[in-house]
Amino acid sequence: MPENAIGDSHLEDMVEFADNPEPRCPCVLLLDVSGSMTGSRIQAVNDGIKAFREEVTADSLTALRAEIAVVAFNHEVRVIQDFVTAGEFQPPTLSAAGGTSIAGALNHGLEMIEERKRAYRTNGIAYYRPIVMLLTDGYPEHDTPEAIQEATERVREAEQDRHAAVFSFGIDDDADIPTLSSMMAPHRPAKPLHQAQLNGIFQWLSNSLSQISSSQVGDRLTLPSQDDYLDF
Repeated sequence: MPENAIGDSHLEDMVEFADNPEPRCPCVLLLDVSGSMTGSRIQAVNDGIKAFREEVTADSLTALRAEIAVVAFNHEVRVIQDFVTAGEFQPPTLSAAGGTSIAGALNHGLEMIEERKRAYRTNGIAYYRPIVMLLTDGYPEHDTPEAIQEATERVREAEQDRHAAVFSFGIDDDADIPTLSSMMAPHRPAKPLHQAQLNGIFQWLSNSLSQISSSQVGDRLTLPSQDDYLDF
């Protein structure tokens, strides 16, 4: 990256945090856009993101404190939306094609979290424990064993050190729940979802972010039960 680009980015952060010095809760959505998500599944994800945006901006404090980033992954990993406050978040419209790189998405998402926390510290902004939420209907077919091992270690270290909370969900019967769970922290295995439950899990996430945003930084919280949002 050119040296002036780094300077520009730092200046943008300074302006952003001066305008809104509220504590932040960063949240990264890791969303599977592989070919198997084509059709009603990717539409359900798009609908869920739109409903999530409405929910997460309904509370004025959450709109200022929650930050959302979106990473789409198939055989490649792409940042669709870098961190913005919930009030500035505009839901993308995702389309599906290609293979699946779950480990690549996890590694990239966790690195984004660390970079964002460095920006907070540089600018004197307090922050809550970040959230990573991964949705997939597949298995890590385009990941090397080394990438899977790296992702597993990073997820478990992040959980153990309370650097982030990583939640993963496998959509319908195509999802390889055992493999996905093996990449997660032992106390937070992957959870199976039906397509019809996607809207509910986005509602759970928005309510969790609202609860976090209304707390004090450093508080230990019990988030809402996911099961309460998964009726269909």
